[in-house]
Amino acid sequence: MELSLLSRDCTLRRLSQEDIPALLALCSGNPQYYRYHPPLPTAEGIREDLSALPLGKGPEDKYYFGFFRQGRLCAVMDLILGYPEADSAWMGWLILSPACQGRGEASAILRATEAALAAEGFRELRLAVDKGNPQSWAFWHKNGYTRYGPERPNGFSAYLPMKKAL
Repeated sequence: MELSLLSRDCTLRRLSQEDIPALLALCSGNPQYYRYHPPLPTAEGIREDLSALPLGKGPEDKYYFGFFRQGRLCAVMDLILGYPEADSAWMGWLILSPACQGRGEASAILRATEAALAAEGFRELRLAVDKGNPQSWAFWHKNGYTRYGPERPNGFSAYLPMKKAL
C-alpha cells in the first residue's frame, strides 16, 4: 500500500523502535482512550504493539505508521491487510495527538485510507471499539461503521466489532 496517498498534509512512514518516545508522548496525551482501554501506555507495551500480528499474518501485512507534520508525530495507525478475510483489512488503532483532535483530521485520514484500500481491491474495513467509550463509538458511527457479531470480552471490559463496506 502506498502510504503517501493517505494524507496531503503529512509525511507518512512506518514506525520503529526509535519512535517509541514520540509514540509514548502521543499516547499519554489521550487519557480518554486509556480510561476504557487500560493499562496506561508504556514503552514496553508500544514495543510489543509494533510487531503484534494475528495468526497467519506476517510483517509484510502490517502497516504501523505515523503521520508527521513539521517533524512532529500527529497521528498513528495500525493496519493489517488481508485480515480477517483476504478481501478485508483490520484497523487495530487510529490515534491522534490532542492538538490534532476535533478538527476533522481523523475522519479525513479514515476516508483516504478507505479509498486507498478500495483501490487495492479490499471490500471492507473492520475494527473493534472498547465497550463503553462514547467518544470512540460516536466517531466510528459518524463515519459509517456498524456493529456486527457478538462483543468479545477482554481483561477489562469487551470489544465491540465494527465494519464498513468500502
